[in-house]
Amino acid sequence: MDANAELLEQYLMNARFEVLPLRGAVEQAELLPAGTTVTVTASPSKGTEATLDVAAQLVGRGLRAVPHLAARLIADTAHLTALLDRADGLGLSEVFVVAGDSPEPRGGFPDALALLRAMDELGRRPARVGITGYPERHAFISDASTIRAMAEKSRYADYVVSQICYDPHTVAAWMTAVRARGLALPIHIGVPGVVDAHRLLRISLKIGLGESMRFLRKQHGVVSKLLTRYTPEELLGELSPYLADPSLGIAGWHFFTFNEIAKTLQWRHDLVARLREVPA
Repeated sequence: MDANAELLEQYLMNARFEVLPLRGAVEQAELLPAGTTVTVTASPSKGTEATLDVAAQLVGRGLRAVPHLAARLIADTAHLTALLDRADGLGLSEVFVVAGDSPEPRGGFPDALALLRAMDELGRRPARVGITGYPERHAFISDASTIRAMAEKSRYADYVVSQICYDPHTVAAWMTAVRARGLALPIHIGVPGVVDAHRLLRISLKIGLGESMRFLRKQHGVVSKLLTRYTPEELLGELSPYLADPSLGIAGWHFFTFNEIAKTLQWRHDLVARLREVPA
């Protein structure tokens, strides 16, 4: 196995997996090796309490759970304190802070930065905190705003997870730009797992990944090639050479599984087996 393939395998085997707090999520996550980091999103319809319910079950199954705290779902400081108390009681030392998908904030936290500042002011910052980064133009927020927000959020964070982007060149250029701005936090590159193609297309359009979708159509012929399922193999292959560049500070892969963990795990197993067949 050559050095590039060996590094890719290492990152594959240490990837983070993201799940939605829906029925069947815990059963899917049980397929993962003990100690795997599993992040749990926050649902506007179910609330952050449901996220912590799933996280508690994951911990009970030997997994390392990281709940999302969605700013727009948290009512006030008392609610935030209660959530942090529960997370601490479950032995959760890490959270991932996002704005959330709710169209209107439930209380006084309109965005991730407001929530990060509140945790800091309370003196209740968990040992590790993650934030989101946007490799491509955000559908609803200007580039200047996302750059400024990321810089401000980084003061309260330990790492970044990038939003889905199907264009490896855009991801690489974004990482380079982030480093040029002086932000040194480790970056976990967010990629879809093995997901039903129609579902992934719907999600991509919903979250405004227009530029990525155009790239995918141009490069791969979405209509014909993605009739059954999407795999991130080509995207990871294009990005893997950057893993060895210490200046980019890539911490690993973060799989957005949309609760299709079994398919993603089988794909990972098959890819690792093929990587090991490549002569050094």
